[in-house]
Amino acid sequence: MTPETIETLVNLLMLLSGLAIWWMTKHGGLRGRIAERARQAANTYRNDRANSADDEEKAGFGKRVMRCLSRIGDKIPLFEVAYRMKLQKEMLRSGYRSNMAVSILLAVKFGVGFVCAALTVMLGSNLPMIGEYPAARGIAMLMTFIVGMILPEYVVAFMASRRRKAMAGCLPDALDLLVICTNAGNSLGVSIRRVADEMKSICPPLADEFSLTADELKLSGDSLRALNALAERIDLPSIRALISTLTQSMRYGTPITHALRTLSRTERLAHIVSLEEKAAKLAPKMVVPMMLFILPAIVAISAGSAVIQLLAFIAQQSKRTLPTFFAVSRCRSAPYRS
Repeated sequence: MTPETIETLVNLLMLLSGLAIWWMTKHGGLRGRIAERARQAANTYRNDRANSADDEEKAGFGKRVMRCLSRIGDKIPLFEVAYRMKLQKEMLRSGYRSNMAVSILLAVKFGVGFVCAALTVMLGSNLPMIGEYPAARGIAMLMTFIVGMILPEYVVAFMASRRRKAMAGCLPDALDLLVICTNAGNSLGVSIRRVADEMKSICPPLADEFSLTADELKLSGDSLRALNALAERIDLPSIRALISTLTQSMRYGTPITHALRTLSRTERLAHIVSLEEKAAKLAPKMVVPMMLFILPAIVAISAGSAVIQLLAFIAQQSKRTLPTFFAVSRCRSAPYRS
């Protein structure tokens, strides 16, 4: 084995030993062991249900990969229960409601971090100002491991933000449909179900959330809990205003239709104001692209012909004046030669 290979293996072992020491310090107590055993028991029961023979026969390659990642994520002891609950909220807001979503994300986070650390160790000798020092390569390995573990979480947050923006743009239409359904005499659960069916082709994420809320209203009958769960999953100020309006109407016995009509008008006005604001910001944003891409083309088209004619005229004048200049210079230099 070459010295570089030995150094690479030593750095990887240092990374794994550091992770093991960190886990032992975080989960070494009795409370941590009890929580770990409870989590392992719950994961074992869930995996036993998920890995039945019939499901294995019907599942495809993608599902088997997801289950494998879920098992790996359940066995990784680096993440606490509070952090897992936080990731579960982010996954719910991104539209992933599976029981294996958090475990798959944890496995992906650890895998990306480990791959980044391994690449840094293998290619660290070629980095300028770092490859000459083993300690610097070790620090770079730890930094890339941390960055690699953070990147999947940022991707999930970006997906959740884009999903919320799509639902916020279609919410005024959904409120108008909800007002029409309540005016027709339908109950809240039936109205939400009808709105979800109508919004499937317009905004599938919002239709999915409304459909889940309608199912919760039908099964549990607890309207307050179902509506609060909807507000927690979507996490939009407009949705929270809708939920507060509906809960107040149900609590005080006021007509839901009038409150929904007022809220729909307010959301429509806010949507129009946001569109006008985006249109007003468009002109300053277009200045830099116009100066970089459009203005040079306009200048080339408008002044190009004039510049070409000017260059041709200068070339013709130079052809006429050069022989005369050389003749005059010969005549002046002739007496000196004699």
